[in-house]
This record gives sequence, C-alpha cells and structure tokens, in this order.
Amino acid sequence: MDAARFTRFAAIDWSGAVGPRQRGIAIAACGPGDAPPALVRPGHVWSREDALAWTLEVAAAEPILIGFDLSPTFPFVDAGAYFPGWDRSPPDARALWALVEEIASDDPHLATSSFVDHPQASRHFRRHGGRLGDRFGAGRGRLRVVEQATLDQRVASPYSNFNLVGAAQVGKSSLTGMRLFTRLDGRVPIWPFDPLPARGSVVVEIYTSLAAVAAGVPKGRAKIRNAPALDAALSHLRSKPHTPLASYDDHATDALLASAWLRTIAHDARVWNPPALTAHVAQTEGWTFGVL
Repeated sequence: MDAARFTRFAAIDWSGAVGPRQRGIAIAACGPGDAPPALVRPGHVWSREDALAWTLEVAAAEPILIGFDLSPTFPFVDAGAYFPGWDRSPPDARALWALVEEIASDDPHLATSSFVDHPQASRHFRRHGGRLGDRFGAGRGRLRVVEQATLDQRVASPYSNFNLVGAAQVGKSSLTGMRLFTRLDGRVPIWPFDPLPARGSVVVEIYTSLAAVAAGVPKGRAKIRNAPALDAALSHLRSKPHTPLASYDDHATDALLASAWLRTIAHDARVWNPPALTAHVAQTEGWTFGVL
C-alpha cells in the first residue's frame, strides 16, 4: 500500500438518537506523519445532515480516509437472510439500505423509527419497554461475521445490531447509518461494498474501541475523559499531543483517537484483505476496518 495513498484521516463518532442535532456526533481529522488530530468545528452541535455534507465536501477535495463508528448492515450469513421469514428481506447490503430508506423516508433527520416499528422488521429487534421480537434470538443476539471474529479474538464484546436497548446498543446508529450510506453510495466509495479504488477518498466502518485498545488503553476502560490520558494514548499511536479541548467527552476523544489510529493502519495491506472477508460477506455484511 502506497504510504501517500491518503493525505488525511478522519473519524466520525456517529449517533442514532432522535432529534435534529446530536451531541453524540463528533468529527476529528489529522494529516500525515505525526500531526496531532483535531476536532472539526469544535463546539458545533452536528446534525446528521451536517456530517453528510462535510463528508461529501472533503471527500471531493482530497484523498481522505473517513471512518464512521457505526455498523452499516445487519447479520446475514448466520441465517442466510437479514430477516428470515419476511418475504421482503433484501439480498444484499445495498438492497437493505434501500428498504430502510423506503420505509423510513418520512422520518426527519435520517431517523428510522418507522422501520423499527414496522410490523415485520420489529420482530427482529429488542426495543425499549421490554419489547423483544420473537426473531431476535438469544443472549447477545445475532452477530455478523466480523463481530463474531472480534468476540472470538477477544478484542471486543459486541452485541447484535438488532439490539436497540442499553449502553452497549449500536442498532440505532446502524439504522441511521444505512440512510447515510444510501446518500454516500455512488458518490464516495464505501469499502468493502466497493473495492478499494486506486486513488481518491474512501469511507469505512470503524469501531472506536479498537482504536483505544491499539493505543494501549486497557480493555473495559476504553473511554478517555482527560487531557493526559488522551495524550498518552496518542503518543502510543506516534502522534503529537492534541490541542486542549474545552471539555473531554467520550465522543470527542473517541473521534480524536480513532483518526490517529486510522493513520497508523491505513497503509497496511492486511487490513484491506482480512481472511474471512469473502465476496459474499463483503456484499451482505461488510466489515469493520482494522479487524483481521
């Protein structure tokens, strides 16, 4: 992999919360070498539409690698379908994004409540109020191939994207991310649904906890909430210290650390070619960048 393949590296801590603007969204970016990462628009309360517009703008301006902390699909390989028993269950990721977009098209701000509450789709979700769909499954729920790999390798403890309840849930971010990816599709390559192009910008799925572990943060304590801890982690990733922040919340520090981490691994050919990433997995489930 050419060391100069990308000129910038960005990480976006995404949010699936309801509302026009999300305090859970943070964007950070860094240049090559050991340049420190910095927040984009510090203090700005992002909307999902803002983040989409920023992504399209910077992706067109220079070859940037952009990681979104979300899962853009549901499990497929384990059951041969996203929604077993539903005659509208899509055959691949792009068809899944289109189905979510169709059903949730009237939900404002890229929200997906209409899809979650759909009579057939809802059977697969764990929702608030003790509403457990009869097809959710047991325990953590169904996992994608890459999620099972992180569990087997003990690098993460994922829960199903069909889970919409609790601190560990990522389902809401996943669903709103599907509406986001529908709008990025065809405008910015989305790996691995699109092959890595020879040049230009690329969007990938990331998991910020992987960045924290790579930066030496102990497992189970992956959240950084102060300047010394952030600089120590950045140093582990061969980055210069950051410019002090007005406040140290999980979203900002996750994005800062993840952008520096992307820079350290982006030129390693192995991360673009994990052994379990078959063509079928790539088109149905995708892959979390950095998982081998």
